[in-house]
Amino acid sequence: MADRRRNRRIAALLVAVPVAMGALAWASVPLYRLFCQVTGFGGTPGTAAQAPQAAADAPSIEIRFNADIAPDLDWRFGPVERAVTVRLGEQALAFYRAENLGDEPITGAAVFNVTPLKAGRYFSKIDCFCFTEQRLEPGESADMPVSFFVDPEIARDPNVRDVATITLSYTFFRSEDEPQGDAAAGKQAAAAPNAANVTNGGVSAALTNREQTHGG
Repeated sequence: MADRRRNRRIAALLVAVPVAMGALAWASVPLYRLFCQVTGFGGTPGTAAQAPQAAADAPSIEIRFNADIAPDLDWRFGPVERAVTVRLGEQALAFYRAENLGDEPITGAAVFNVTPLKAGRYFSKIDCFCFTEQRLEPGESADMPVSFFVDPEIARDPNVRDVATITLSYTFFRSEDEPQGDAAAGKQAAAAPNAANVTNGGVSAALTNREQTHGG
């Protein structure tokens, strides 16, 4: 009898956890993003202050980039480059491009993960546009940077020796705090973060150099 009750409790828990996670994702994108980042749930990458020293003979790995948007977000969003190859431990910089196709300012929030899921613990971001909400005016576009590295320890883990490619994926949602309508949107225009505003000094400098190079 005791075993039967215990089995029922375990079965109920196995059902409740996925349901609760789904509800959490729908209820609060920022809260769900924080939970995943702390726990590594669903292949969510970690964060780090800086990359380790990359050895000259360190093996390389391919990083692919994927992008999606929620149905209610009138944006175009995708990676500037589809893939890059980096050495383990090397700090890399990539860009995603977003454009507001609507006729009013829109603030978006991005959630992210990597696949295969087992590689998530070895993929770390130093800075990323996804750390803050991003605001685009009507017709505005912006290149959004992400700085990252792959932990060299991945090469010593027998569980991921078969991983030759990691895919970094983002999905942009309309911000939960986004007011509806032009008048309400205008009230927050001054306070909302700019889509290209990234706090990390190194990434900000890279973005500035990119704009100068391509802007003439």
